[in-house]
Amino acid sequence: MAAATASRNGLRSALPLLAPAYLWLTVAIFLPLSAMVFFSFMTELPLSGKPWAFTLGNYAAFFSQSLYLTLLLASLRLGLEVTLWCVVIGYPAAYVLAKVLKGRSREAIFLLVILPFWSNGLVRIFSWAMVLREGGILDTALNAMLPFKINIDLMYSYPAVIIGLVHSYVPYMVLTCYLTLQAIDDSLIEAGRSLGASRLQVLKRVIIPLSMPGLVAGAALIFVPVVGSFMEPRILGGRTGTFYGTVIEDQFVAVFNWPLGAALSFILLAVVLVILAIASPVLRRAA
Repeated sequence: MAAATASRNGLRSALPLLAPAYLWLTVAIFLPLSAMVFFSFMTELPLSGKPWAFTLGNYAAFFSQSLYLTLLLASLRLGLEVTLWCVVIGYPAAYVLAKVLKGRSREAIFLLVILPFWSNGLVRIFSWAMVLREGGILDTALNAMLPFKINIDLMYSYPAVIIGLVHSYVPYMVLTCYLTLQAIDDSLIEAGRSLGASRLQVLKRVIIPLSMPGLVAGAALIFVPVVGSFMEPRILGGRTGTFYGTVIEDQFVAVFNWPLGAALSFILLAVVLVILAIASPVLRRAA
């Protein structure tokens, strides 16, 4: 009884501190989402001044046109590939930061890792456009070093989209893995080595299992936004960069068909939630 009373008193005293955050979440997240749900069941946007009615046609359009399903599958594949590349690049970098580097060298590398967060997303994307285009920085540098001439033009291609997205999201993988790797006691690694385990065995049986929560968190933080991304595919992919996210953007910006765009957005949200729900038992065991 006393514990319950103390808990209620603690909640009452913390309420003034929690209220601004929950109020902001309500205004900035739930209200816009509620409006989008409302729009997704309408024939026309009320702001357009045209007569409107409730309909399921916007959701039916997804199932009646195979193009939307094809683009959704392409976006899911893009999310998986970008997540895989972020693991391949980010996990070793996080291990070096957590277990190899010390002092100022660690701080300098850590600064380079979080540097993309300090620049605008469009600036990063257009910087890659300057590097990957024909006659760009990469093309010029390679032709200056090699005795023969080569032509490097990755702009408006699928690899360019992958490069731009990996550059944007690999810091999430590095940071989440760094936190879990930093928490691993070095004595566990030394114990494994003293018992005769090779470096690879220590990595497979000690380091990776203990750092799996960071890998899972980083993968979720990367996969979910990449599936709906549109800036990198639009700018770096050109015609080959048409994905589910770019179609949704077109509905809001170019076509001004907000009801269809809202319906496609919630279908994407539902698909991602279903994927996470199916994978949650495996991810829970891994974490």
